[in-house]
Amino acid sequence: MKASRFTRPVQTLYTNQRNISSIATAIAVDEHGPIWTHNETPSWVHTYPTRLSNLHQILQKCARQRLPMEGMACHNHIIQYGLCDNTLTSNILTNMYSKCGLLDYARKMFDEMPERSLVSWNTMIGSYTQNGNEREALDLFVQMQREGTEFSEFTVSGVLCACAAEFAVFECRQLHAFALKASMLANVFVGTGLLDVYAKCGLLEDAIRVFEYMPERSDVTWSSMVAGYVKNELFEEALLMFRKVQVTGVEFNQFIVSSVLAACAAIAAKIEGIQAHAVLVKTGFIVNFFVCSSLVDMYSKCGSINEAYSLFLHAQDKNIVLLNAMISGFSRHGRSMEAMILFEKMQQIGLQPNEVTYVSVLSACGHMGLVKEGKKYFDMMVKEHNLSPNVYHYSCMVDVLGRTGLIDEAKTLIDKMPFEATASIWGSLLSSCRVYNNVELAEIAARRLFEIEPDNAGNHVLLSNIYAANRQWDEVIQARKLLKETEVKKERGKSWIEIKDKVHAFMVGERNHDRISEIYSRLEDIMEEMRKFGYRCETHHDLHNVEDDKKEALLRHHSEKLALVYGLMCLPSSAPIRIMKNLRICGDCHVFMKLASKITGREIVVRDTNRFHHFRNGFCSCGEFW
Repeated sequence: MKASRFTRPVQTLYTNQRNISSIATAIAVDEHGPIWTHNETPSWVHTYPTRLSNLHQILQKCARQRLPMEGMACHNHIIQYGLCDNTLTSNILTNMYSKCGLLDYARKMFDEMPERSLVSWNTMIGSYTQNGNEREALDLFVQMQREGTEFSEFTVSGVLCACAAEFAVFECRQLHAFALKASMLANVFVGTGLLDVYAKCGLLEDAIRVFEYMPERSDVTWSSMVAGYVKNELFEEALLMFRKVQVTGVEFNQFIVSSVLAACAAIAAKIEGIQAHAVLVKTGFIVNFFVCSSLVDMYSKCGSINEAYSLFLHAQDKNIVLLNAMISGFSRHGRSMEAMILFEKMQQIGLQPNEVTYVSVLSACGHMGLVKEGKKYFDMMVKEHNLSPNVYHYSCMVDVLGRTGLIDEAKTLIDKMPFEATASIWGSLLSSCRVYNNVELAEIAARRLFEIEPDNAGNHVLLSNIYAANRQWDEVIQARKLLKETEVKKERGKSWIEIKDKVHAFMVGERNHDRISEIYSRLEDIMEEMRKFGYRCETHHDLHNVEDDKKEALLRHHSEKLALVYGLMCLPSSAPIRIMKNLRICGDCHVFMKLASKITGREIVVRDTNRFHHFRNGFCSCGEFW
């Protein structure tokens, strides 16, 4: 059938991008919206149809493709033909302007509507939420209520998204009451929105109650619940929830698996991480660069930096997120040269480093005591890339200076900072004072830490250890007395190792493990062999005021040594031994691990609170900087 003279221009306009673009040359925008800039109406208008459905199709195409000028041209045509009073048309125009990022025009359309439907309110609220104007979304919902407009599940779920972004707990509870009163809690969108807000605001018990009440759950619901556990640092619970997802047969999405990978990275659960990796390969989500970045981060935090680098090399797109994850991984594992080389390659391929990149590369300098390089990067950030150093960059620089003994210079940098020093900065200075026995600055840093973190027992212990290292036993007594008076509990050191899908944890002087007698016997055999190489317990690392033989007994049964022996007993001779620790590895254990790697021929990887230590053939990757 031959096209009529009315439909032919529309088909041409709709299918030919150049025709759509040419419309924009005929219009401009003033404070009242779109207007024609030519005195004469363009020739295509005379044959342009007046059927609203065709105009709606063009506006929807402009919204999808983010074509604001072309959308304005259509709007202008609608104005000329007096079609603006149509509510559906106004809704489509509002949506088009919001999708194109022109929220002021969208709101102007909304305010000038002679009659608003529920879709009008939902569209405008959703527009504000999607464009990061959550407070305006909440205010508009209040206005909606004052005008007595009926609301739907989509209204509530849209406002809940705004609450989540604003951490608006009070408004969320009000919406919860609204939903309960209107019998909307069974709606999957409302329920998911509620639990997401509660989880993001740290009210996990409320989130769990909403989750358990829901009769129907989507993949987004499960994803929000897993992410809620991760955000609240309940990583094991997140992994248990992931297992429930697998059992129930819910379709996986990339957000669930990304959250699971984050949980695995946090607790170094490599086995579960490998399982999540398998799910990604099976579902095809591995091509997503955010997911790929999460995988690189997970493997590096689980001690498998080579696997992380292999994934990085095979990634299709090398974007800034993926590069930052890899640079951070290299830094964490003491491979500073690789981190700096990748930093240079990033710029060679046209990617500009951001604040996160500089945190990682400065951290790499700190781990290897590269003061000159650290200062170079700190200056480069400001002068070449026009980035303002934030508190994390200053923390890294304090660490770089302090680790190399430039403690006075580190203190001067803290004094010159444009903002107040954080607990991390003072903690870094205090740790450096411990290494270099600077009691005076240690007391200054400790006092500030006591103010910022009154419930952190580790600061009291570290100051006490500095006094003990300098044999100031009276001050040690006072420091420990103050710790006792504050009633904060010192975190006990523990180490853990994964053997055949099971995690085995050890405390110093462990007695509860079912093979503990065999472990102690094997440990004595190893120490006896080490003595042939001249090993002796470095008792100066034990800071109790007791005799050396007692100190030696305390050091002998540190948790990481017990974990290592159990790994030697259970793991194949070709497998590396990976040990995780919740505190900083002590100097004696560091020497022990180096010698153990030499006499056993095994690679030993220890992750403490600061970094990864790779022990091979009697050497450590940290270069004695940790």
